[in-house]
Amino acid sequence: MTYHTSRRRLLGFASTIAMTGALIAGAYTKASTLPAGQMGADTPSFAPVHRGEPEGQRTFWSHLQLQPADAWSRLRDTFQWKDQWQNGAGHARVQHWIDEYSAKPHNVADIAERARPWLAWILERVEDRGLPGEIALVPFVESSFDPEARSHFGAAGLWQIMPRTGDALGLNRSGSWDGRLDVVRSTEAALDYIEYQADQWYEGNIELSLAAYNAGAGTVNRAQRRALAQGKRGDYWDLDLPNETMDYVPKLLAIAAIVGEPERYGVTLPEIEGTPAFERVPVTRTVRLGEAAELAGVPTGQLAALNPGMRGDTAHPGQVSELLVPVDNAEPLLAALESTAPSGGAAGEIHVVRRGDTLSGIASEHAVAVADLARWNGLDSPNALQPGQQLTLSGR
Repeated sequence: MTYHTSRRRLLGFASTIAMTGALIAGAYTKASTLPAGQMGADTPSFAPVHRGEPEGQRTFWSHLQLQPADAWSRLRDTFQWKDQWQNGAGHARVQHWIDEYSAKPHNVADIAERARPWLAWILERVEDRGLPGEIALVPFVESSFDPEARSHFGAAGLWQIMPRTGDALGLNRSGSWDGRLDVVRSTEAALDYIEYQADQWYEGNIELSLAAYNAGAGTVNRAQRRALAQGKRGDYWDLDLPNETMDYVPKLLAIAAIVGEPERYGVTLPEIEGTPAFERVPVTRTVRLGEAAELAGVPTGQLAALNPGMRGDTAHPGQVSELLVPVDNAEPLLAALESTAPSGGAAGEIHVVRRGDTLSGIASEHAVAVADLARWNGLDSPNALQPGQQLTLSGR
């Protein structure tokens, strides 16, 4: 299945080189997709971390008031691959995974429930790019829609991005922040990654790009060369790949088939609104998560669940540019932060990084210790500054 990007993203030369190196080297993700109790020996287990809610308690998202709009209907309308595998080379492989998933429909329903806060927003991003709607279900295959999922191989987040790949994609990591866990940033980065590979190596073929997303472009490119040498077309279904990658696209198509006809497969999907469940509120001053939750009028655990990229309990403007907040609670938090935000340089609490700035120079300019400045902003490296970045100048 070939897809051509509706708008190619221009990457800076340095970031392109870094990304190409990461992809060719095979910086890959590992998927967790088998029904419970049927995990393969080569499939990593995940250790999700849940903050702010007692174990076993129903999530906040299951209590959201629903509107008539339905994310599942929207998703089905954007599927582009639903009729292409049934009579093709992949039929038996996809059907195998349909049978596996539909044998335990409660597992599918549980994962779908975890998708509640994220699905509509991810679908909007996929639609904006003109990608097949099936791509919105990649987190089902990758992380079972758990934004804090971590594999033993080092992959993390909803899209299971490896550290090296995350670095190439600009997903910063520090002791207080992991961009791979931030759903907004990791989603945009993962979609960039998929489109970039499709354009760079596969003439727009998204299936091959998905295989490379899982196994690394080097592995897929070698397999494609072997297939072409044997007189084959060299598409995804022709390639001899690692077992997990051989199953990767079939699993995605299988879950899309089930979402397309849940009644046929005995699966009950939870109702999910067709519009995003959260708003993005700019962080204009240092704020603790508990304070932000109080200002927004939501429990701290609910706010923490929406902001898994935060590894601590404080959002610094230099480290966290925005907080995701339930859509009905965003306005009070936005108003509260704006009313207490520093008024530019007069308050002296925020420094906007300029080209050529150094951490020691900024510290000297504002008469603060370099160590304090780094700690307040969660900076592990003094070389991590970027023009336009906002640094808080106090520990408050």
